[in-house]
Amino acid sequence: MSTEQKVKGPASYFPSIEKNYGHPISYWLELLNHSGERKHMEYVAMLKEEHKIGHGHANALVAYFLSKK
Repeated sequence: MSTEQKVKGPASYFPSIEKNYGHPISYWLELLNHSGERKHMEYVAMLKEEHKIGHGHANALVAYFLSKK
């Protein structure tokens, strides 16, 4: 049995996000942090419209970001 725990939740998308969009997760979290106070779906819309991130990946980033606030 593996002692390594499988990553669950929004963070499970992180390797794919980094691969597909060419920036580390810290970049996206900093971008969200500097984009002002918004509602969840407003952050998602911003990532989709301004950075061409797919809905699932944008939603995962925002969910993680808001859970850490």
